[in-house]
Amino acid sequence: MRAWRKVLVWGAVTPFAGWAVLRVSGWEPVWPWTPLVAYTPYAAVVAGVGLLLAAAMRQRVAAVVALATTVVLASTVLPRGFDDGQQRVSADGGTLRVLAANLLVGSADEAALVALVARLRPDVLALQELTPDALTRLDAAGLRAALPYAVTRPKRGAGGSAVYARHPLTAAEAIEHGGFRQVRAILRHPSGADVEVVSVHPCALRLYARQPCWRSGLRALPRARASAAGGRAGVGGGPLRVLAGDFNATLDHLPVRELLATGYRDAADVTGHGFTATWPQGGALPGVAIDHVLADERMSVRAFGVYPLRGTDHRPVFAVLALP
Repeated sequence: MRAWRKVLVWGAVTPFAGWAVLRVSGWEPVWPWTPLVAYTPYAAVVAGVGLLLAAAMRQRVAAVVALATTVVLASTVLPRGFDDGQQRVSADGGTLRVLAANLLVGSADEAALVALVARLRPDVLALQELTPDALTRLDAAGLRAALPYAVTRPKRGAGGSAVYARHPLTAAEAIEHGGFRQVRAILRHPSGADVEVVSVHPCALRLYARQPCWRSGLRALPRARASAAGGRAGVGGGPLRVLAGDFNATLDHLPVRELLATGYRDAADVTGHGFTATWPQGGALPGVAIDHVLADERMSVRAFGVYPLRGTDHRPVFAVLALP
């Protein structure tokens, strides 16, 4: 019985100890770890169960390992559930309301999306998986009446995207990887500031063969402190940037952590909503947060929300940002 207890306890503790080591190592191995790491918040909870099991069976060494594992995993995810006060930082440059939605190959309910735009009154809307047919239906439903400026790159399949806005836009060179077009546009805010907005959508991580496309699509996104083509410099050097959309990645993925380290802040994380799942909407899998609004750290985040939308497997994300 003693041997079986050890086998049982170590079988529950060891996988999550390895998970914790990989998560904090700065190294991201290949499939299947890359899609699996998205579930780190769930792993932190299950690691705690392993700790209780080891303690109940009086396996001291296993309990110490389980405790260390639980502390490491919890420290990586718990801050997402707490408001860090950043949205209360004063800013006098006006506000920017950002909405992003994945249309599931153009099948999202266009009337529901236009109604959501009317309700939230975004200054800018980033769309992913925009097809030519969906573009026609959205225009007929009145999207251009609400957001008259647009840079659109529709495409059959999942590769199209767009940026719509209430204020003038200037198109910048789109980011193209693996057949996915990530639209970039410079928005002229009424305050006089120029803000680069990117509609983010790299390849999905459904198959091992797609991993290089996914990784290169994320790493092609502009760094927060890098200069951009077009647009005037933001306060403090370099243009202001907002990346919004379906990243197909969570805050536990290394490319996203690298991106944040250049000077972005995740709006959900800042406001304590980092555990709010955005995908899948109505699916069988546990929910994860793969849709984001990343804002230049010179902006403050006033609000964040996740909303339902008929006809798509993603929930749109919305943030209110304050410009410097």
